[in-house]
Amino acid sequence: MADALNGTSTGEQQAVRSAKIDRKTNETNIQLSFNVDGSGISEIETDVPFLNHMLDLFTKHGQFDLKVTANGDIDVDDHHTVEDIGICLGSTLREALGDKRGIKRYASVFIPMDEALAQVIIDISNRPHFEYRAQYPSAQVGSFTTELVHEFLWKFALEARITLHVIVHYGHNTHHMIEAIFKALARALDEATSIDPRVKGVPSTKGVL
Repeated sequence: MADALNGTSTGEQQAVRSAKIDRKTNETNIQLSFNVDGSGISEIETDVPFLNHMLDLFTKHGQFDLKVTANGDIDVDDHHTVEDIGICLGSTLREALGDKRGIKRYASVFIPMDEALAQVIIDISNRPHFEYRAQYPSAQVGSFTTELVHEFLWKFALEARITLHVIVHYGHNTHHMIEAIFKALARALDEATSIDPRVKGVPSTKGVL
């Protein structure tokens, strides 16, 4: 008999969906742990303050638990640190989801942030693909270069092996536009990874994701 809460047989417990990674290169040193079924707890310490803010709200609005400690060659620029954190987050998501049994798989979420409106569509497909439609009024938010949003999201999608579409429909405040993206990403990922008791096994006619 299937358990109504998690789709496993009676007496079984749903595995803890979490993972961690320790990644060190000549450019960055990153320790990251990610719990899909968390409670919105974040411990974020990187050399990129704006990314810290985005990861903190991503964690809160997705009800994940995320811990990140990262140091990088920011004397060059923020690129390697932002990119490598995206890689680590994607890798831990993929590991945490395992065989993806019982998940909803798909989600599409609109999030407003004052005048800005962002949409994120996710398919946890095991086919990495990224589409990005965003034009920002400014190239910088403080010291953060806005083109790094693309780098973070693309590397996250690649390592997580998900299909990710990100669209900013409109907005005139760059901070608000990017914040709407990260909030929409959080809510969409929370929905797509959630367990649907109606789903038996893997949500694919192929039988595997």
